[in-house]
Amino acid sequence: MNSNIIQRKNLADEVAAKLQEKILKGGYQVNQKLPIEAALMKSYGVGRSTVREAVKILVNSGFLRVQQGVGTFIEDASGINEPLSQRLKRADPQNIKEVRKILEAKIAVTAAMNRNGNDISKLEHYLDKRTTAANDDLLEDCISAHISFNVLLAEASKNDVLADLYKLFAIQLKNELLDHHHDTSYFKDTSGSYHNLFDGVLRQDPQKAGYWSTKIIETNV
Repeated sequence: MNSNIIQRKNLADEVAAKLQEKILKGGYQVNQKLPIEAALMKSYGVGRSTVREAVKILVNSGFLRVQQGVGTFIEDASGINEPLSQRLKRADPQNIKEVRKILEAKIAVTAAMNRNGNDISKLEHYLDKRTTAANDDLLEDCISAHISFNVLLAEASKNDVLADLYKLFAIQLKNELLDHHHDTSYFKDTSGSYHNLFDGVLRQDPQKAGYWSTKIIETNV
């Protein structure tokens, strides 16, 4: 089976990510001509319009350059500051988990110190939705509430940079949860841990919040 075949919905972005990863790993050399559209279509199992959009994305990002009448060539990307959202797409899952462990623990501690009453109300609302959806075996609703709870926890830290950084990870996390879980058993199993985390934030107990955040990430995807 061709491992290049794209399965996800946003085909152009996925093809662009695959090509970018190959460029960054040295699969193409600087100034090398990119394979023709037909070859890329066959390689990734997508249509011509998808290939053209993916190439356009990489041209705009500085990874490719177009020479009219000649072709598309690999650009020197050594000086490019790759957007973090794009970098996360090609990151090793274990590396992402290690960074999230640090990030989420810091968020929990900071949220416990800085949260306000409005934050608590929102967190409690989505925690209840997560629990109810898990018990009713509504996987998509459960994942949606789970992500919302964690994003709101980051916002409760009152550190905009920390919150924005976590939101980038949350996009990756949602995809991983959808890929790895086919029922709500994980969310049922971690319900108690999330209630303990919430209780630490509610009681403004940074040590408790940080402890349970770390416990949760150790059993997460």
